[in-house]
Amino acid sequence: MPRTSRIQGLRDLSVEARRKSVAEAAGVEAAAIAAFDPAQGLGLGQADHMIENVAGVLAVPLGVATNFVINGTEVLVPMATEEASVVAAASNSAKVARIHGGFSTSSTTPVMQAQVQIVGVADPEAGRVRLLEARDELIALANEQDPKLVEFGGGVRDIAVRLVPSRAGTYVVAHLQVDVRDAMGANAVNTMAEAVASRAAEIAGGNSLLRILTNKADLRLSRARAVFDAEALGGPEVVDNIIHAAALAEADPYRAATHNKGIMNGITAVVLATGNDTRAVEAGAHSHAISPAGLYTSLSRFEKDADGNVAASLELPMPVGLVGGATKVHPTAQAAVKLLGVSTAAELAEIITAVGLAQNFGAVRALATEGIQRGHMSLHARNIAATVGATAEEVPAVVARLVADKKVRADYAEQVLADIRAGR
Repeated sequence: MPRTSRIQGLRDLSVEARRKSVAEAAGVEAAAIAAFDPAQGLGLGQADHMIENVAGVLAVPLGVATNFVINGTEVLVPMATEEASVVAAASNSAKVARIHGGFSTSSTTPVMQAQVQIVGVADPEAGRVRLLEARDELIALANEQDPKLVEFGGGVRDIAVRLVPSRAGTYVVAHLQVDVRDAMGANAVNTMAEAVASRAAEIAGGNSLLRILTNKADLRLSRARAVFDAEALGGPEVVDNIIHAAALAEADPYRAATHNKGIMNGITAVVLATGNDTRAVEAGAHSHAISPAGLYTSLSRFEKDADGNVAASLELPMPVGLVGGATKVHPTAQAAVKLLGVSTAAELAEIITAVGLAQNFGAVRALATEGIQRGHMSLHARNIAATVGATAEEVPAVVARLVADKKVRADYAEQVLADIRAGR
């Protein structure tokens, strides 16, 4: 069967049947994603080698978003999240995007930066120039630390030097700009920074202090765009409302914070599922949301195209990798990568960005039409029903009452469950 992200009736299957259906649709053996089963996922022995003082492991629901077409390829997307409606919203947005070909993505080269802070420089401006004069020497010294990276086509591409005024004086800060290939790159750039720090300080005429990467990965950007069909959305008025809702996020930091959280609902779920660093990605994203004027703003842009559809785009740093870290240790993360079918960090980064845009669009569409609570609360009601002890057979009836009465609360769910069991 050809690879597809369209799976009819997936939600109606059992968990085991879903896993089988997803494997078939992705064109992989069922064994490739067997680690999606908690019994075959991360064990205590593996966990004990990953962090300190291990006492257990925490399971997070892992769903699969459907309907994605990215650069002409059908993609099933693993998403690890505890929040109801995230997987469904991304899947529904991807379904609308399919009408006009799905998502188109692109990215820059995978350049990460490490900073070397130099303090006590008597002549900072001249110190900056001295470091730039020593560019070739410092690049060679840094590249000696990771010959394998250089062999694979990576390594230091350039050195930039900034002067950073502070209340404690002016710091000379050297940036190593490193092509890290298919790694996230933190270990590589940190090692390089450590290696060049003393020589850089000597050249600048001061003392080195901090030597560490920056998570403001603004030289490692990924982009995604899609067209969402006006007719499928409900017509011109819905399109206009979506544009207005997105415009508020561009102009108002209070709205932008929640708007961008919606983007990260999708992004963080895929980053986590693939064993990448969620905190690094989130830090880079939110720092990128600060405009040149200093305003915290929306990461995405929604416009109306010439045909009256919504043209949405997203660009942000995406420092993820396939080499090293939990991606190579965590069996479930390995299974997630196999399901995605990616072979480079750039492919992974672009898929993640497309999912962020899809999730963002789904949230804005809901806000601009029925309101976010209607769909979200229906799913949340299932969690509440299960929490108060409803059986699988009782859950649908409890959910129906909670939603109909617009009281999605645990205390009311207990009352409803008692009424159902009493035949009322």
